[in-house]
Amino acid sequence: ADAVIIPIQCEYYALEGLGKLLNTIKSVQKIHNAELDIEGLLLTMYDSRLRLSNQVVAEVKKHFHNMVFKTIIQRNIRLGEAPSYGESIIAYDATSKGAVNYINLAHEILKKKNNG
Repeated sequence: ADAVIIPIQCEYYALEGLGKLLNTIKSVQKIHNAELDIEGLLLTMYDSRLRLSNQVVAEVKKHFHNMVFKTIIQRNIRLGEAPSYGESIIAYDATSKGAVNYINLAHEILKKKNNG
């Protein structure tokens, strides 16, 4: 792999785990793959009704502003159901919030790649 996307659940222990994961990635870069790039941090399982979700978003953006994708993956029942039917969210329900979020993420990544 030449890049990683780091998913961060908008939940309590997410920030604690993020620091450990970043250290692991630095080790991989140092020992195995100096070209490994962090494509970005992806906020997931976001629920705008929860204060905790909003706090996690604020903290991640505060500390890693330029690394955070603009697209946020919202908590969505359809995202949880799709794998149990052996389908991607796009095949299962392309109009669900989760599918739209992931499509927007794909567009964001492609735009970033095309603009250098």
